[in-house]
Amino acid sequence: MLAFQAAFGLRSLPTLKGSAPVAPEMARSVSIIVPARNEERQLEAAVGTMLAQDYPDFEVIVVDDRSTDRTAAILDRTADRWRRESERAARAGYGRPPLRVLHVDRLPVGWLGKNHALQRGAEVARGELLLFTDADVMMRPDALARAVGLLERQGLDHLAVAPRIRVGGPWATMTLAVFLVLFGTFFKPWKARDPKSRHHIGIGAFNLIRAESYRAIGGHASVALRPDDDVRLGRRLKEAGHRQAAAIGRYTVLVDWYASLRAMARGLRKNSFAVLDYRLAPVVAGTILPIIFVFWPVAALALTDGMVLRLNIAIVLIGVLSTWDAARAHGIARWVAFTYPLGSLFLLWIVWSATWSTLRSGGIEWRDTRYALKDLRRG
Repeated sequence: MLAFQAAFGLRSLPTLKGSAPVAPEMARSVSIIVPARNEERQLEAAVGTMLAQDYPDFEVIVVDDRSTDRTAAILDRTADRWRRESERAARAGYGRPPLRVLHVDRLPVGWLGKNHALQRGAEVARGELLLFTDADVMMRPDALARAVGLLERQGLDHLAVAPRIRVGGPWATMTLAVFLVLFGTFFKPWKARDPKSRHHIGIGAFNLIRAESYRAIGGHASVALRPDDDVRLGRRLKEAGHRQAAAIGRYTVLVDWYASLRAMARGLRKNSFAVLDYRLAPVVAGTILPIIFVFWPVAALALTDGMVLRLNIAIVLIGVLSTWDAARAHGIARWVAFTYPLGSLFLLWIVWSATWSTLRSGGIEWRDTRYALKDLRRG
């Protein structure tokens, strides 16, 4: 039943590609806020796509969060070049969006670095709408106009857009597909727009929020110690009565996520346990369920016969179709539908690795900063 709900639910979500851009006279000012730490590989290209948005009134604010690579230098060089080009454009009679660069040298106590960087950016933002995104996100020139148009037509305070995600290698691709199936099944993003539903949504690659709604809930200060800040911010907005919804942006928003399965495991170590509120019971339950509904049905194809065999064939087919549908919705190669048991095993390994690492060391390390588990739980 959950699989069928997810399939129909995903199809009910609007796409940015199919949403009309906001009319220029109705376009509210937007501040695009980007936290960046050690993002030298894709930063310049990503910020370039943000500055190239076909939108009448916006600014880009990039916050360098204590980077130790060339991120700060790239940002300063980009900002200087953009300022000179903007001055020439102004003399020629046309304008360009402002690019502002902030540098964070010290992280205050009680904050995760990314959350603090987003808060800093929001504090200086002038936009009526705030777009929180990441430093490796690429956007088509019409992405912002279509997102604002959808937000305004639906009367929303918060629109979360799921990007097309690219990962490196087949193992990471298998795992990503299962991750997306589970995300859709348990978060039910299509229910976020229902004010009577407890389901909420938040996506770090593209969280578009009305500034007044953001500030009414206390901004990122309300989720200062949450590694899953995007989802938790969405939860705070939903609980406070602000209207939200999700959309699919696979043709308009792109993120290169992790280069390998090992990189994915390292990257998700900080928030896999956090999503479960640092509780062991959900991890155990989340291990038992795939044993019953993923691994055993596959084994049963060779170990059973009769009605039991037919039942397990049906369960396996549901798994294949669910993974295929998630791959279709998010622009992933469809062959992952036939490898979902292996992807499930890899994802389970990532969750247990994150859980064990957090419990054994008594906390997490993120962006070269150590956070104690007791503080994370309190946060």
